[in-house]
Amino acid sequence: MSEPRGPGGAALVRLVAGREISARVRDKNFIISSAVIIVMLLGILGLQVALGSGDEEARVGVVGGRAGLEQALEAQGEALRIDVAVVELADEAAAEEAIDAEDVDGVLLARGGQDAELLVQQSADGSLQAIVQGAVAQLSVAEQLQAAGVTDLDVPQVAVTALDPDADQDTQRVVAAMIGIGVLYGLLILFGQFVAQGVVEEKASRVVELLLATMKPWQLLAGKILGLGLLGLVQIVVIAVVGVAGALAFDLVDIPGDLISTAVSVVLWFVLGYAFFASVFAVGASLVSRQEDLGTVLMPTSLVLVVGFVVGFQAAADPEGTLATVTSFVPGLSPMVMPVRQAAGDVAPWEIALSVVLMLAAVALIVRLGGRIYAGALLRTGGRTRIREAMRAERI
Repeated sequence: MSEPRGPGGAALVRLVAGREISARVRDKNFIISSAVIIVMLLGILGLQVALGSGDEEARVGVVGGRAGLEQALEAQGEALRIDVAVVELADEAAAEEAIDAEDVDGVLLARGGQDAELLVQQSADGSLQAIVQGAVAQLSVAEQLQAAGVTDLDVPQVAVTALDPDADQDTQRVVAAMIGIGVLYGLLILFGQFVAQGVVEEKASRVVELLLATMKPWQLLAGKILGLGLLGLVQIVVIAVVGVAGALAFDLVDIPGDLISTAVSVVLWFVLGYAFFASVFAVGASLVSRQEDLGTVLMPTSLVLVVGFVVGFQAAADPEGTLATVTSFVPGLSPMVMPVRQAAGDVAPWEIALSVVLMLAAVALIVRLGGRIYAGALLRTGGRTRIREAMRAERI
């Protein structure tokens, strides 16, 4: 009678992945960090709404207004991109009361046959004076032409030709990409730390010895990366959906398709970036046995993320520059730089394909070599393990 067979390799990987997901979902740090990221994103959207709604306004009182004066004031305000509200007042006394009560910014005394006068509390700013002066001049010219019998003027229209009509859309995509890589950077750091902390906790508590009695090191490594990766993917998708929905609800974008494509690009680059950095973080964590030593082995990888984050922001200003172009092909940096280049400029499809291939090759190399280091270092405790020692132990 044959002995019952244990679960296969894929089943063991799924078990580890499910264990990681279950543990992190109950982790207060994970819940708090997720809430903080979403709150920050909503705060950024709210700030954009506040900045976008900050158009300049002017309330102009009018005493003894002539025909067409209100329309002339509003037309001048529109030309200067200022929302003008005209308030009709009975006399000069009412004008002074309105100014004292700050109901109006200024009052135009349009006396018939005399020069107009602008009353203000202390001084008139440039925009208010320009509106009033332009409106009075426009109305005066029209009246004089009419008195001279000129009623039908052939005024040429000025056509507006935009040299870069898509500039606003490009800016929106770049802003979305920059927010995206900010979220991407935070999540890569967060989930990389989760992977590393989990490895050290299992080594310190000797749980890893029990796990390795039933599975191979690569299955444990794959399960950790897969479980936390799925959790991270769900989180960044939720963040992307909240961000896109918020931007559309607040009417912050003109072309929803561009925003959605940028969000999808960031999510896909997260998958590649996470596979790369989670593998590196896990391998690095396997070299130490205490949480206190974790920062030392993870510092080089964290610096790579910081460099990618900084270069990604620089790429927004110069997407075709040498630095942005070269780093968009460098594994580890490309997930932070290429999404910005895609949003800010015309990136050829072959460039994106080459960057993806290089990232996949780097991930495969890290998993192959890092898996050997991980396997050789997991059971070594008592201090920091050198990479050469881990490689030698794995071959024994």
